[in-house]
Amino acid sequence: MPPVYNMPLYRPPSEGNNLIIQATLGCSYNQCTFCSMYTSKHYTARGLDLVFADIDAAAREWPEVRRVFLADGDALCLPTDQLCSILDKLHASFPDLSRVSAYATPKDLQQKSLEELAELKSRKLSLLYLGIESGSPRALKRIRKGASQAGIVRALTRAREAGIKVSATVILGLGGRANWQDHIEGTAQLINQAAPNYLSTLQLTLDMENRQLFMAEQDPTFEMQDDAGILVEQERLLSLLDPPTPVIFRSNHISNCLPLAGNLPKDRNRLLSEIATARQGFTQLRPAYSRNL
Repeated sequence: MPPVYNMPLYRPPSEGNNLIIQATLGCSYNQCTFCSMYTSKHYTARGLDLVFADIDAAAREWPEVRRVFLADGDALCLPTDQLCSILDKLHASFPDLSRVSAYATPKDLQQKSLEELAELKSRKLSLLYLGIESGSPRALKRIRKGASQAGIVRALTRAREAGIKVSATVILGLGGRANWQDHIEGTAQLINQAAPNYLSTLQLTLDMENRQLFMAEQDPTFEMQDDAGILVEQERLLSLLDPPTPVIFRSNHISNCLPLAGNLPKDRNRLLSEIATARQGFTQLRPAYSRNL
């Protein structure tokens, strides 16, 4: 029998074909106002016996596994010795293992020393998914991110120094119609200081579960961006980005009105041209009913 998951179960789109092992349940922070992924769960660090049992079950079913994603919300918050034990077990159970990945928060990365991160990297934890969301101090405060622009820069820098790749996300629309420039300019400033290896944009959508919480932290005049405003944000972000190292850029998450893909800075002009074409109405945007965050 394969592992039995504690639902709901989330993973990045790029991990869709990889084995998922739940090292934790829920998210250790779980206060971001835009996110409702783990509101039904209390954070729990699963015992090694339970994690190892899931690994054994998976190894019997899929011994050829090459990539593993450690769930739930931010497995990197686990003590380093516990993570090392899980990584050693994965390596022993899957002879062809090439990569282990996990979600992480800026706080997780800052609390691990460079030596600890390097130790995890040596055990094939080589990719972390990190939500930047915004580089604007105002926006970060209003979404209760629990991180500052400087803190996120430190987290990204530490991961790079340890040799761990980071796939980061930014959420277009967080500043609303009135404060979109502050949101975008702060975000570009952050990324230009410490670029992730991969950068994706999402488009803000709120479900009934978290809309009230999100709006309670906003200015009373906050208005959601429409697709036209989102395209302006995307255009401005790409025009401002000048990362110190190359970045693989994507906006192909299902929440986005306009899918884009390229490498920065090499493909900047092409991407800006695609946005301009969409703004002129010559490209059909993804229908709103087919999007979800």
